[in-house]
Amino acid sequence: MSAMEPTDVNAEAGTSHGARMSSRSELWLPTLLSVIAGMVDVIGFLSLGVFTAHVTGNIVVIGALLVRHNRVNPAQILAIPVFILAVAATWLIAKASGRRGTGLMRPLLRLQFLLITGLLIFIALIKPSADPHGPMATIAAMIAVTAMACQFALLRLSLPVAPSTAVMTGNLTNAVLGLVDASSRSQPLMESDSKRASSPWLKSGFIRKEC
Repeated sequence: MSAMEPTDVNAEAGTSHGARMSSRSELWLPTLLSVIAGMVDVIGFLSLGVFTAHVTGNIVVIGALLVRHNRVNPAQILAIPVFILAVAATWLIAKASGRRGTGLMRPLLRLQFLLITGLLIFIALIKPSADPHGPMATIAAMIAVTAMACQFALLRLSLPVAPSTAVMTGNLTNAVLGLVDASSRSQPLMESDSKRASSPWLKSGFIRKEC
C-alpha cells in the first residue's frame, strides 16, 4: 500500500491543479473573450455593415433594410448559415482532438487566434471596407464570423458554466452543438447539455425570440 501512496498524492495534486486552472479560466477568459467579441462586432459593423459576433442581429438589420426597400448586404444573409457551419466544424475539430472540457481550451484558442490573425492580414492587404457590398468584404466578414463561432463553441465546450458573450447567438451555438452531439455515435462533448441544446423547446424559443 505504501508504494501506491506517491501515485495517489500525484493524482490528487494533478486534480487540484486542474481545478485551480479551471477556476482561474472561469474568471478571466469570458471577460477577455467578451472584449474581443465586442471589438470584432463593432469593427465589423462600422466597416462592413455586418454583425460578426452577435450574428442574429443581422436578421433585424435585414428586416429593416427590406422594409425601407434598401439594398441588403450579402454578408448579412450569409452570416447565420456560415456561423452554424463554423460551430459544427469547431465541434468536429474538438472531437478529433480527443480532448474534453478545459483540455479543449488551448487548441480552440489557437484556432481562434489564427482566424483573427488571418482576418487582420486579409484586411490590411485587401482593404475590403472600400466596398462593403463587394466579394472581398463578404469574405472578410465570413472569416470574422467563423472566428466568433469558434469562440462561442470554445466557451460552451471547455467552460460550460461560463456566461455566454452573447444572448441569442449563444442559444444558436447551443442548438448547433447539441444537434451535432446528438447525431454523433460516440460520447457527446456537451454531455448533459446536449439534450437541452437540441430540444425542440430551445429551437422554437430561438425562433420566437427572433420574431
